[in-house]
Amino acid sequence: MGEIVNLRRARKVRDRRAAEAKAAENRTAHGRTRAERETTEANRELESRRLDQHRREDPDG
Repeated sequence: MGEIVNLRRARKVRDRRAAEAKAAENRTAHGRTRAERETTEANRELESRRLDQHRREDPDG
């Protein structure tokens, strides 16, 4: 025979694991310092400006 499993306890364990995974995702997405966010944003703007500077204008319009 198989092992007896308490379904209520199994659901709670499953939900806890899902919550831990979600928390880990949130930590990686939002767990940066203000300086890191500002640096990333400044680099993004710099790259955007560089790309715009290399853009060729169409002589016809």
